[in-house]
Amino acid sequence: MTRTPTRILTLFACAVLLLAGCSGGGDGADDGRITLRFQSLAWQDESVKANRELVREWNAGHPDVRVEYVQGSWDSVHDQLLTSFEGGEAPDIIHDASDDLADFAYGGYLADLTELLPARLKSDIPERSWETVTFGDGIYGVPFLQEPRVLIANATLLKESGVRIPTPEHPWTWPEFRQVTKELSGDGTYGVAWPLKEPVSATLNLSLSTGGKLFHRGADGKVTVRFETGDQVVPRTVHDQVDTDHSASPTTLGSGGSDTLPGFFAGKYAMVPLGFSYRQQIEQQAPEGFDWQVLPAPAGSDGLAQGVSPQTLSIAEDSPHKKEAAAFVDFLLQPDNMVRLALGDWMLPTGEQALKDPALHTDEHGWATGTALAEHLRPAPAQSVRGYAEWKDKVATPALQEYYSGAIGMDELRHRLEEDGNLVLARYQR
Repeated sequence: MTRTPTRILTLFACAVLLLAGCSGGGDGADDGRITLRFQSLAWQDESVKANRELVREWNAGHPDVRVEYVQGSWDSVHDQLLTSFEGGEAPDIIHDASDDLADFAYGGYLADLTELLPARLKSDIPERSWETVTFGDGIYGVPFLQEPRVLIANATLLKESGVRIPTPEHPWTWPEFRQVTKELSGDGTYGVAWPLKEPVSATLNLSLSTGGKLFHRGADGKVTVRFETGDQVVPRTVHDQVDTDHSASPTTLGSGGSDTLPGFFAGKYAMVPLGFSYRQQIEQQAPEGFDWQVLPAPAGSDGLAQGVSPQTLSIAEDSPHKKEAAAFVDFLLQPDNMVRLALGDWMLPTGEQALKDPALHTDEHGWATGTALAEHLRPAPAQSVRGYAEWKDKVATPALQEYYSGAIGMDELRHRLEEDGNLVLARYQR
């Protein structure tokens, strides 16, 4: 069929529109508005609701900059983001965790936020939190939610045993914690259940309380693994509770946190070390009349210090509207909004103003205990270690699992973490 000049012009105009519609990265819409895509990893109903409400509030007050809510998943976020970065389809605003940012930051996929963030936000979040998102000379995320590891305890069993109840002001020491779990054991009950399906994060982060460091950076910037005395206290405690005292359940070592809850509710375990946000599941799932309470994790030579990898908000380097994306992040993390996000996720905000909110200082559901621990949270030991993911998966996880199960001893554990681990890290530091 012969095409007339008018038909050719019409087809050309349609092609132009199609090309414009296919471009990613939050380009302006046909009506001139900017559209930003915000990928959230919120998954609990309260958290999803809070995030969606805040997006609607932003859109109502900013008609020229519309934010589109995109639902992501913690289960696949790293691979999904890597694919979207390499394909040029990354969302403008990215919800992730600080321990997942290093390779993205060094790879040039994330925008340096140093000059994009307002002074208010920079000063409201403590420097120790900013350290978790600082790589080289740049800031590649805003840390906004964090959670300490705490002991969730069966309050009835604790009261009946007569053991001293720890507080943030007077916590148990690690030796005292071990003794308490022995006193709480018997008649079909273990003093503690350690859910260590993913043992590395729990072990490393709790070991900050005992002076553990594990990763040591030299003057040349290269990192080596040294499994020293302070690093050994926590794994030795867990091992001895399972293998020597029989005060910790051996069957939960390969379990996730949620897997321990039915046994906890049934009285099989007096305590379970869990992330602070697990309180929501416990409140929703506990049988009627079940009395539980939140206790601080044990303290060591460095007090209640423990490592944490905060949840973060980053901006894609490919986003053509970084200033607008930063403005949305600033809105999302206003103190009142940060409190809403924290309550929705049952976590703690990083912002100092938000942490003062009365809702976070109530005894109900252990909020006050968790908030008292915020000042003791430090960057997770592996925060800026390139090659950590491979070291964790190929070396540390199997070595710790075998140690906790009694298959290998402390000397072999140290050998594998150091010798095998340093071979892995060396490949990333040439």
